[in-house]
Amino acid sequence: MIELIDFGKDYGDFRAVECLNLKIEAGEMFGFIGPNGAGKSTSIRFLATLLKATRGEGIVNGHSVTQDPMGVRQSVGYMPDNFGVYDGMKVWEFLDFYAVAYRLPKSKRKQVIGDVLELLDLGHKRDDYVNGLSKGMKQRLCMAKTLVHDPPVLILDEPTSGLDPRARVEVKALFKELRKMGKTILISSHILSELADCCTSIGIIERGQLLMHGPIEDVYKRIRGNRTVEVRFVNNSDVGMSVIRSSPYTRRVAADVNSCVVELETDDRGVAELLQQLIHNKVEVRSFAEKDPSLEDVFMMVTKGLVT
Repeated sequence: MIELIDFGKDYGDFRAVECLNLKIEAGEMFGFIGPNGAGKSTSIRFLATLLKATRGEGIVNGHSVTQDPMGVRQSVGYMPDNFGVYDGMKVWEFLDFYAVAYRLPKSKRKQVIGDVLELLDLGHKRDDYVNGLSKGMKQRLCMAKTLVHDPPVLILDEPTSGLDPRARVEVKALFKELRKMGKTILISSHILSELADCCTSIGIIERGQLLMHGPIEDVYKRIRGNRTVEVRFVNNSDVGMSVIRSSPYTRRVAADVNSCVVELETDDRGVAELLQQLIHNKVEVRSFAEKDPSLEDVFMMVTKGLVT
C-alpha cells in the first residue's frame, strides 16, 4: 500500500535521507519514530508529493509518486505538522474548500461535510471561524479535511503535537477507529509513547537512516537479549539482593528498600533460574514480574547501537 524504494533526499551537501527502503501493508498503522531532524517529515512530504526526491521512488496505493502524483493525491489524506491560517473562513467553508479541491460533486459535498464533522465531533463548531478554534479543535478540523475525499491512505505528520493530555487520548481513539474503517495509516512522532498502544508496526529513523522496522512485537523480541525484571520482597531483602547481585546473568540493579529492578542478560530459562535461587535461599518474594521494554527503551537501544 505504501512503499519507499531507495529513497534519498539531499539539500546541497547535506544528506537529509540516506537510502530508505520501507513497505507498509494495507490496513497497517505504521509509526515513524525519530528525533526532530531525523528525516521523518522529509520522507512523509515526498510520499505526499510535496517534495521531489534526489533519488529513489515511492509507491502509494499502486501509484508512482514520481510518475503519477495526481493518482497519489487522490489516494492520500495528508495532515501536515502545522495548521495553516484561514482568517475569515468558517469551519464548514474550510471543509467545502477542500471538497471542491478534491472535485467532489456539489450534490455530495453537504452530506460529506456533515459526515466528517460528526466523525470528528465537530458538528457544534460548524459555523465557528477557523482562527477562533482551540489548538485541539484545529487538529480535529485538519483531520476532518484529510478525510473529506475518503482516501484509503492517511499520512499524518506529528498529529498530536501541542495537544493537551485529554485531546491526545481522544485523537488516539480516533486513529484506532480509522484503522477499523480499513484505512492504512502512516503516522510520525518524536513522542514515542503516543504510538505504543495504537500502531501495528514501527520504524526507527535517525540521521536519515532507517535503523529498524517491523511489527512492534517483533521489534520487542529483537531487543530481549537483556531482560528487565522487577522484584518485590516480603522479607530477607538483603539476602535477596545478594542472590541477585551474585547471579551471572545480572548486568545492572536499581534497588529500593524492599524492591529492585534488575537487568538480566539471559533467556527465559535464566529468568526462571533466578527466581528458583531466591526461593531456595528462603527469600519471600511478593512479586517477580518481567517488564516489557517501552518504545523509549527500544529507541534508545537501537540508536545507541545496542541492537541491530
